Amino acid sequence: MRTGILIDELGVGFDAMTAQAREAAKLGYGTLWLAHRGGWDPLTALPALAAAAPGLELGTCVVPTYSRHPITMAAQALTVQAATGVPVHLGIGLSHRFIVEQQYGYSYDRPIRHLREYLQALNPLLRGEKADVHGESLTAAAGLTTPGAQRPAVLLGSVSPQSTRLAGELADGVITTWAGPRATGEFVVPTLGAAARIVSGQLICVTSEVDEARKWVDETYGGVAGIPAYRAVLDRDGYGRVSDSAIVGDEETVLRQVKSLEDAGATELLVMPFGSPEEQARTRELLAA
Repeated sequence: MRTGILIDELGVGFDAMTAQAREAAKLGYGTLWLAHRGGWDPLTALPALAAAAPGLELGTCVVPTYSRHPITMAAQALTVQAATGVPVHLGIGLSHRFIVEQQYGYSYDRPIRHLREYLQALNPLLRGEKADVHGESLTAAAGLTTPGAQRPAVLLGSVSPQSTRLAGELADGVITTWAGPRATGEFVVPTLGAAARIVSGQLICVTSEVDEARKWVDETYGGVAGIPAYRAVLDRDGYGRVSDSAIVGDEETVLRQVKSLEDAGATELLVMPFGSPEEQARTRELLAA
């Protein structure tokens, strides 16, 4: 199973981010991933990280669709690929109603219709073709001139049956979060198709302080359980709390749980280390191998 790592961009400067990228390259990770969490812009930041860690592939997990027109999204992704010369994995997603409507002021009406029309416009643009979409949620009628740029892969940050089916139809795969082995094997794989890419994003901590680590997850991410789409993901694995989804324990325990994800059908692991600096270092070193 391929392994990539999330660069922690929350509340840190570029020096810290590039240091993480250099370490990831030294340890042997294959892909650097950047999230969109209300701070640095991932598509803008990735080329700087690529300069610090030449040769590593680049990914976003995930960029909201509502805030960027597909022509803009395609132009940015193709620019990143051409500027860095490495494969780019463009993770995009719907975000959530409360973010789209309350923060951006856009309508979240019929989000799956929006996502279908978005992909119908984005895909030809990434292939170097003209988009010609005149839909109910968006219009995209243009082409891009990006000589030499290679098509980025398109992955959906997917949690619902509808978006997962759409990923199987119009994308290269999905990026999952909070999904464990049961949700992956019994829901994602059958819905998406066994041949598709499944990038499994996991909060992971190699530690002897298991209870403390899980307490931190609930204190930091406990509100996730109240978001209906994420609640459904947790329920598929029988997780009561968000912390139940985290991979926590000693090296043997962590590797066993990672192997269970691979056995369930995950094709790539997206490591999201957490814990003390020492625990995060143990996590990064263990999973790079």
